[in-house]
Amino acid sequence: MLIGGACAVKWSALYFVPVFALLVILWEVGVRRSAGVRRPWRDALIDELPWLVLAGVLMVGTYLATWSGWLLSDDGYYRLASSYPNAPLSDTPVVGPLVNLFEYHRAAYGFHAQLDDAHKYQSWPWQWLLLGRPVAFHWSGDGACGAPSCASEILLLGTPLLWWSFLPALVALVWLGVARRDWRAGAILLTVAAGLLPWFWFALDGRTMFSFYAAPALPFLVLAVVYVLGALIAPAGGEVGEVAPLVPGDPGYERRLVGSIAAGAYVLLVGLCFAYFYPIFVGKLIPYSDWLARMWLDGRWI
Repeated sequence: MLIGGACAVKWSALYFVPVFALLVILWEVGVRRSAGVRRPWRDALIDELPWLVLAGVLMVGTYLATWSGWLLSDDGYYRLASSYPNAPLSDTPVVGPLVNLFEYHRAAYGFHAQLDDAHKYQSWPWQWLLLGRPVAFHWSGDGACGAPSCASEILLLGTPLLWWSFLPALVALVWLGVARRDWRAGAILLTVAAGLLPWFWFALDGRTMFSFYAAPALPFLVLAVVYVLGALIAPAGGEVGEVAPLVPGDPGYERRLVGSIAAGAYVLLVGLCFAYFYPIFVGKLIPYSDWLARMWLDGRWI
């Protein structure tokens, strides 16, 4: 149901469907293998496929429910068959609205699939984690801020210190996942891939895209950072995220102490970085010089 709601917000949530389905199968196979089941793959597929089909039905139902206002009225944009002069549609009850909805989706997809016009704030997928080109939603120099010139901007910019941690965190995640054979690292990598890699394919066609396309992958990118921080403070030989008190004299005490200090300092710096950029996240009126000081990548952020 949550994926259905996510698809209603942005269709790119569909890329997560096969990844989550794969993870469900892999987890179920792992559970059966640990329990000594003779044919874990066969049993997992037989047992879980019906539930995955049911999940798909719920997902579609949830998605259609978000369109209920459009489906149950005659005032929605492109709601009636007359909006599609070249399509053999009708406005018969139940079937008509669903067919019209399909045509509406096909028209929307056709428009975006061919969208390659240049835009001031467009960017490419390899720029997103580097904050190469954020999108400005608002700008004004009007108002009084106690300085000769003022600025107010809402810039769709991630907290730089956090976002610039994503790439090294992903590299560390690969290494830790392989070295420790930890399925959690693989799960995070798969979800990040679902959120980012499809856009590299679309970039080959020169499609117009923007940095906020990376938003669905953001929770999993943060999980990558959290996983690495957990590795820094985990007990020697323990699993990432294992809770154990810091006791002087224990094996690995010095390493865990340094790791805990480093992790705490990092989180504190991310918080301070967010506070510094907060005025341009919310459009607060500040002196122009203060606004310019926050444009760290010069013209790329302006």
